[in-house]
Amino acid sequence: MAPSGKAVLGTPCWVNLMARDLHATEDFYGAVMGWTFRPGSLGEKFSVALKDGAEVAGIGALAPSLQVAVSWTPYFAVGSADIAVARIRERGATVAVGPLALGGVGRAALAADPDGAVFGVWEGAALSGWSVGWGSAPAWLELRTRDAFAAAIFYGEVLDWVSEKEGGGCEAAYEDDRVVLREGGRTVAALRGGGVEADPDPRVRPRWDVHFRVDDVDAATEAAVDAGGVVVSPSVRTGPGRQAAIRDPDGGLFTITTS
Repeated sequence: MAPSGKAVLGTPCWVNLMARDLHATEDFYGAVMGWTFRPGSLGEKFSVALKDGAEVAGIGALAPSLQVAVSWTPYFAVGSADIAVARIRERGATVAVGPLALGGVGRAALAADPDGAVFGVWEGAALSGWSVGWGSAPAWLELRTRDAFAAAIFYGEVLDWVSEKEGGGCEAAYEDDRVVLREGGRTVAALRGGGVEADPDPRVRPRWDVHFRVDDVDAATEAAVDAGGVVVSPSVRTGPGRQAAIRDPDGGLFTITTS
């Protein structure tokens, strides 16, 4: 990712996928999403996905010795990676990597929240024109977890989220059975679980779900199957559009949407 300016602290500022076979993964997402790719700034094992010439996401190659699940991972902007990492550990969560200096433009760390959902933090310049819900960036992000209320407390304390009553650039609000994160009044992420007063659902395996926008969900799901992927949740109508959940050949889950 190329630097440009400051991201709104606490908001998603990038998404990344670590794959077992970089070139095969590029072929899959090229066929399904229409993405093209250019080399990343971190070496030959990293690339940047492009849609109509604009950056969408990063894809890197996992070391063969690492036996970890392939997953799409969101990164959140922080003022200090060191402070964010200390807060993560203080709250009983796990820091897997970092903070590490990357590309001379910032520092990153990879972590898992107390329920195991993987996320990252980024201290540094933001990518020019990349903002969830706009242009080539993901349509939005959703944390699927057991207890949205508990998760919101964790992320709010780590990432300095504030309530709508307090104001600010990054605001979290409780609505029905989910917590909604907004930047400047625009929804960029949601945390979904049981109701605030309901017992956590033990069947939920917590993870961050990245929603990518496509022109035609049915055509994209057909292309995914042809390219070796699996349709986990068939196309359904959601509000003004449609969406479907897909697993890529490496096991990476993501959602495609027209809304």
